[in-house]
Amino acid sequence: MESNQKVASPNQGNEQSTETVLRTETLDIYYGKFLAVKGVSMAIPKNRITAFIGPSGCGKSTLIRCFNRLNDLIDSFHIEGKVYYRQKDLYDKSVDPVEVRRRIGMVFQKPNPFPKTIYDNIAYGARVNNYKGDLDELVENSLRAAALWDEVKDKLKTNGMSLSGGQQQRLCIARAIAINPDVVLMDEPCASLDPISTLKVEDLMHELKQKYSIVIVTHNMQQATRVADMTAFFNARATEKGGKQGYLVEYDETENIFQNPKEEATKDYVSGRFG
Repeated sequence: MESNQKVASPNQGNEQSTETVLRTETLDIYYGKFLAVKGVSMAIPKNRITAFIGPSGCGKSTLIRCFNRLNDLIDSFHIEGKVYYRQKDLYDKSVDPVEVRRRIGMVFQKPNPFPKTIYDNIAYGARVNNYKGDLDELVENSLRAAALWDEVKDKLKTNGMSLSGGQQQRLCIARAIAINPDVVLMDEPCASLDPISTLKVEDLMHELKQKYSIVIVTHNMQQATRVADMTAFFNARATEKGGKQGYLVEYDETENIFQNPKEEATKDYVSGRFG
């Protein structure tokens, strides 16, 4: 059963109110005439971790890329409905997509350090944005925030691509937070990492949510239960032309999604009956 008109508020079940940082209203995502994701209405809370789960092709990554306008780089992409960042319509013509990406950073599935030194990876965004502060201090603070400083402090001039996979991903997280964003989006950030590196990134997420609002796409349901405060379950249905159309089934506190879901489809997915 679809329930995208009955999504939970992030405040539901909480005694203390929580500010909303991102919000969608009946959001439809198109590629040309193809409706890829239909009717998503949800509110992302500040300083929480929100996980998107669901089978492949249900629109999780497509939606998260709408939050910092990365889909703009695809010519056929357009939306109907609204995406708000702190009450500002992100797709208003007056909004600069470059500024959006500064405030809403992105960490991708595969670590993608620049072919530069560790130092220059972190300093890159600051230099582009004409940062006037102490770059050495910024680099150190960003690497400390990403729990990487102690591992790389003696090799800042070495190439960032020489690090291990887990270190590279934490370097990318450090690079994302170096420009002091408000929101950090993570699209399956641990998919290519070993279990030890995965746990380090998960521990890091718990620390980072004290300062940032985090949205993570994950296929790992155990990861969602470990890190997420809120969880949104997406599903996909077949279209008449053989494609897939994603939609939001249920959105609630993570404990409720996994232990007491309202929708039968959610229960089937989190119990491993499909997906």
